[in-house]
Amino acid sequence: MTMGKWARLSLMGVTLLAGCKGFWDAPSSSSGSGSTTASSGVFYVANLEAGEIVGYYINSGVVTALSGSPYAVPAAPVALAVSPSNSFLYASTAAGIYVYSVASDGALTLANSGSPISADPAQSLQVDATNSWLVEAVSGSANVYAIPLNPSTGGAASNTEKIAVLPNTAIQQVAISSDNLHVFVAMGAGGTAVIPFTSGNEDPFGAVGNIPVLNSAGAALSVAVDPDDRLFYVGETAATSGSNSGGLRVFDLSTLKEIAGSPFASQGLAPYSILPISTGDYVYVANRQVSGSSTGVIAGFSIASTNSVYSLTTLGSTFAAGTNPQSMVEDNTDTFVLVTDFGGNPDLKGYTFDTTNAGYLDAVISSATGTDPVEANAIAAQH
Repeated sequence: MTMGKWARLSLMGVTLLAGCKGFWDAPSSSSGSGSTTASSGVFYVANLEAGEIVGYYINSGVVTALSGSPYAVPAAPVALAVSPSNSFLYASTAAGIYVYSVASDGALTLANSGSPISADPAQSLQVDATNSWLVEAVSGSANVYAIPLNPSTGGAASNTEKIAVLPNTAIQQVAISSDNLHVFVAMGAGGTAVIPFTSGNEDPFGAVGNIPVLNSAGAALSVAVDPDDRLFYVGETAATSGSNSGGLRVFDLSTLKEIAGSPFASQGLAPYSILPISTGDYVYVANRQVSGSSTGVIAGFSIASTNSVYSLTTLGSTFAAGTNPQSMVEDNTDTFVLVTDFGGNPDLKGYTFDTTNAGYLDAVISSATGTDPVEANAIAAQH
C-alpha cells in the first residue's frame, strides 16, 4: 500500500474528495469587505498529496512563505501540532511522528536526528500545556497514547508510551483542555471519550468515560475545548433535523453536562473542525459538506453566561469556505481565522473579524498552498 493510499484510509471517518501538489503560489486576496492590511503570526499547513509542510505568515494582507518553505516530510503528512512553547512542531505521517525545531522566525528543521519519535501514524495529536506529553490517537486502533516528551529537545523522554483503551476504533480527533485535566477523543459512531488527565503522573490517563452520539446513525467527528476551560464541544453528524443535520454539542466542562439548547445546528452535514476563539466570545464550526452545495461552510455562535450558566446564539450569517474544509485555527495575533480546504477552491482561506457585525468573518485571503492538487489537510499556528 502506498503512503498516499494509507493517508486516505486513515481519514475515512468522513468521505475525502479530490484535493489540491507542489510549491507555494502567490495568493490573491478576496473578501466581501475587500482587501486587508493586517498581518498574522506564523502558521503551518500539511499538504497530503504534495508530501510537504509549508510555513507562512501574512504580511500586510499577503501570504508570505517562511525561509526554507516548503519543508520535506519523510512520508505523507496527516496531522500537525505546535508545542505551547512554540519551540517544536510535531508532524504525524504515514511513517510515524516526526519533530521539527522551530527557529525564531518560524523556520523548521527536522530534529531527533531525522528519526520519528513514535512509529504511530496518528490521525490527530496535541501537546499538553506543560510541553511534557504528546497525546495522539491512531484511526483503527482502540487506544489513545501519551508520549512523554523532553521539553528541551522535543524528543521522546522515554520509549514507553502510556495507553488509555477506548471503546471504539473510529478515531477522528483528540483535544486537551487548557487546564490539562481532560483529554477528549471523537470516535465516530462510538461517541466521545472523556479521559481524566494528570500531567504530573507517571501515567497521565485516568478511567475512560464515554458520551454516546445523539443519534445511532450519527458520528462524532470533532472535539474542542474553550480557551478559558468553561465549555467543551463535540461536532456530530445526524444530530439535528433538516437537510443539514450536523450539530454542535456543547458541554459545561466543570460538570461534563450538556448545556440547554444543545445541540446547535452547524448549518452543514459534517462538522469537521471546531474553533473556540481566544477571547472566549465566539465559537466557529467548519462543515466539510453542505446539502446541495459543492463547497463547505463555516457557522458561528456567540457565547454568553449568566451566573456561570452558558448559552449559545447562532450568528445571523454563515461564511463560505472552499471544497471540503478540513482544519481551522486562529493565528496568535488573534487577527485571522485560517482554514484549509482539502479539495481546494482555494487550499487556504483567511478571515478577519468584521468591525460592524460582531462575530462575523470577512474573507480576505484566498491562496494556494502549492501547485494543485496538494490536498491541504491540516493547519497549526504558533501560540
